[in-house]
Amino acid sequence: MAAATFSSPWLLRRALKAFSFSPTLCVSNKLYFHGVLRPFPVHNPLRHSAAGLCYLAQAIKEDTDVLLKGVADKSTVEELKNILQMARRAESRREVLHTDFLTPPVLKESMLVLGKLADIKAVAQGGYPQAERCRISVGHSEVLRSDPDIITALSITGNFGFQPCSHGDFLGAILGTGIARDKLGDIILQGEKGAQILIIPELADFIISTMDKVGNVSVICSKIPLLALEYEPPRTKSFRTVEASLRVDALASAGFKISRSKLVNLISNGDVRVNWTTVTKNGTTLKSGDVVSVSGQGRLKIGEINTTRKGKFAVELIRYL
Repeated sequence: MAAATFSSPWLLRRALKAFSFSPTLCVSNKLYFHGVLRPFPVHNPLRHSAAGLCYLAQAIKEDTDVLLKGVADKSTVEELKNILQMARRAESRREVLHTDFLTPPVLKESMLVLGKLADIKAVAQGGYPQAERCRISVGHSEVLRSDPDIITALSITGNFGFQPCSHGDFLGAILGTGIARDKLGDIILQGEKGAQILIIPELADFIISTMDKVGNVSVICSKIPLLALEYEPPRTKSFRTVEASLRVDALASAGFKISRSKLVNLISNGDVRVNWTTVTKNGTTLKSGDVVSVSGQGRLKIGEINTTRKGKFAVELIRYL
C-alpha cells in the first residue's frame, strides 16, 4: 500500500486573484455558486466575469504545466492531466474519486504530482503489498480518512496439470470477454491450480458469469477475500554485461540471451516494451531502473550502470525468473 497527503496553495491564490476581477460569475440573471445555479440580479458586465474565468483557466493551465514539467512521455502526460482534473473535482466536491488500474510508471508519476496539490490525499492500492498495477483514490484530506474498498480478487481454477497456461494466456482470456486492460490489475499465477486476479468490483460478476476457458482448459471463477491472495516476492537472477551502448537492442539481447537480429525483429513486431510502453526504435536508450518486457521471454530490469576505462558501459541486468 502507498499513501500520501499534500499541500501547495498557490493555485488557490491564483484563483482568488482571478475572481477579484469580478466578485460573481453572472450568466443571464443567475449565479453559479459552488456548482449550484441560483437566481441573482445582473449587476456586473459579463465581460468582466469572462475575464475572471479566463484568468482562472489560464492559472490552472499554468499550474498543470508546472506540475507536469519533466515528464517526457506524451501518453503519460495525458494520463496525468486526466488524473489532475479528477483530483481537483474530488477536492471541490468533497468526494472521493478513483482511477482505473495504472501501470507502474504512471502510478509513480501520479503520486509525485498529486503530492504537490493542496489539501489532497492520495492512496494507491493494488490488492496486495507487491502489486505492480494499482488504482489511486483521491479526495480532500478531511474526506478520505480510510482506504476505500475498490478492488476485488477472483480465483480462476481448472485442471492446468496437463496443460499449463502462461500469464499471457490468462490475460488473453480475460480481455477476450471484452473488458479493457485498465480495469484489470495483477495476475498471480498459481501453477496447476490456475491463477488469482485483481479487478474493479463492478466487473467481478461479469467475469464470473462470462469467462469459462483459459486456452483449452475449462475454468471456474469465484470471488475470494484479498487476504486469501497467495503471492511471493518475484525470483530474480542478476548478472553483468559490458556493452558499447545502452541501446535497448544491445541490452535486451544480452539480458534475454537471444541474438541482436532476433531482438530487432521483435521490436519491429511490437513485442518489446520499456516501462510497459511499446518501443518501435532499436536505438531507444535505457537507463538504470528501466524495465524491459519481451513477449515470450519475460522481463528484465536495468540495474547499476558504470562507464569502463575504454568508454564502454558495464551494466547490471536483473532477470525476472
